[in-house]
Amino acid sequence: MAIELRFALGTLEIQGIDKDDAAILPPSCLWDSRTACFRVPASQYAPVIMALLRERQPYEDNARRYEVLKDGLQVRRDPRPYQEEALAAWKQSSSRGVVVLPTGAGKSHVAVLGIEAIQRDTLIVAPTLDLVAQWYDLLRTSFRCEVGVVGGGEYQVEALTVTTYDSAFLHMDKLGARFGLVVFDECHHLPSDAFSLAAKSCLAPYRLGLTATPERADGRHELLRDLIGPTLFRRDVGELAGDYLADYHVERIFVDLTTEERRSYDEARGFYRSFVESQGIRMSSATGWSDFVMRSAQSERGRQAMRAYQAHKQLAFAAPSKLLYVESLLHKHRRDRMILFTERNKAAYEISRRFLVPVITHQTKVTERSDILQDFSEGHYNVLATSKVLNEGVDIPDANVAVILSGSGSVREHVQRLGRILRKKGDKTATLYELIASGTSEEFTSSRRREHSAYR
Repeated sequence: MAIELRFALGTLEIQGIDKDDAAILPPSCLWDSRTACFRVPASQYAPVIMALLRERQPYEDNARRYEVLKDGLQVRRDPRPYQEEALAAWKQSSSRGVVVLPTGAGKSHVAVLGIEAIQRDTLIVAPTLDLVAQWYDLLRTSFRCEVGVVGGGEYQVEALTVTTYDSAFLHMDKLGARFGLVVFDECHHLPSDAFSLAAKSCLAPYRLGLTATPERADGRHELLRDLIGPTLFRRDVGELAGDYLADYHVERIFVDLTTEERRSYDEARGFYRSFVESQGIRMSSATGWSDFVMRSAQSERGRQAMRAYQAHKQLAFAAPSKLLYVESLLHKHRRDRMILFTERNKAAYEISRRFLVPVITHQTKVTERSDILQDFSEGHYNVLATSKVLNEGVDIPDANVAVILSGSGSVREHVQRLGRILRKKGDKTATLYELIASGTSEEFTSSRRREHSAYR
């Protein structure tokens, strides 16, 4: 019986090999007694093919359904030297691996060059619908062909198709054999349980991951090697600033709380910490926050502790003393384009009301968000307030000043926020201000999120 490969619901079926001949195949191939064949995640398609060729075993490939792209690039622009180096490194690594470049350095152009080099039907996977729209426009103008979209209420599959991570998870059991190249944009999202399953259900032998910050706090970035390939090219912000990114400088500003703010902060934090310690909760542990949420709901003292937690965080994140300094920065940079970042929506809305500036949060409708960004780009106003939604996936080349009033301890978040103002435009110089409430937990949070070469 001839060996036959089939794609079945995100897996690769290998028919025609006896159970006792497992040595022919990679160790990942397991015998499935239900269908009397070997089965493996579809992502192992390339290793299976290589094993069969190595063993000189003839086979019939009924698994892959991707084709050679009919048309190549129709609009070309000269790549930057580091983009050429990234592409060369990727091709030398069997066109599988991760390219790490700062926001604004042109990661998407590396992908376009990769599509041109491989000439196979390609799926782009992006984390947000905003990024899907950007990829759609880029591919449609670069290749001048129909571009499919899966997600956001649309389901149109073409030789070049863009989808979200969520939609890839939902539909990869059907789409997994349709593409020869898959590009994972902002690939640090991929190692989650659901999204990694989508990667495993995809047959594509050629894989490209793009990110500015691959590292994850949970350590799961190590899974990227198996899901995409090794990190094969990396350039950080400091290496490209000046020539390919805007020159920039970072100022960390410590703002003293007033006597009243300090008293309120210490009281709230003291009550919250007393409750945590009395319950034996270690907030630094993996389950610390969930333990606190659960315990705080079980008694009146616990509910008071939660209110105290929220109060002391709000004082650190958006104390009146901080907002007073923001007022001085708004005046100083009144001719610049500024983005004000906060950790929470409440602070973003408070800034919007106080300074009469537009605000974008996850609650902002897509059309309103688009209008705000368009007006900002055209200079109808020069200040935006936001919480987390502008951290990634938004191209704002005119922005040259960022003010971080509050944020998490995530290095990735901090680098992404810096990246929002580093897009090269003329001879602009970018400035990032980090406002920290002195003597609060923000000092520790700030030290954690600055553990990146861009801030050294």
